[in-house]
Amino acid sequence: MSTVNVHAVITPKPEFAAQVEQEMRTMVKHSRQEEGNLRYDLLREDKDGSVRFHVQERYRDMAAVEAHRASAHYQAYRARAGDWFSEAPQVAVLTEVDVAG
Repeated sequence: MSTVNVHAVITPKPEFAAQVEQEMRTMVKHSRQEEGNLRYDLLREDKDGSVRFHVQERYRDMAAVEAHRASAHYQAYRARAGDWFSEAPQVAVLTEVDVAG
């Protein structure tokens, strides 16, 4: 089994930027406690008056990614998020090629 990385880009509507950031901070807290989670980082991009959040995740294996997506905190976040985004989140599942330890 190999390590799995996930990179997500979340673009909130301007009026929901603070709410999305707060919800994402909660996701960080809970996701870092998941057994198969190796890393869960939240970054913010401010550009031309808009905000985008980048989430960089690293998991032990694909089963850990699936467990994250099935977790109560992830499901609750997705249910609350509803119409907070100006576009659908962009999510890429990445395989490591050459990553610093």
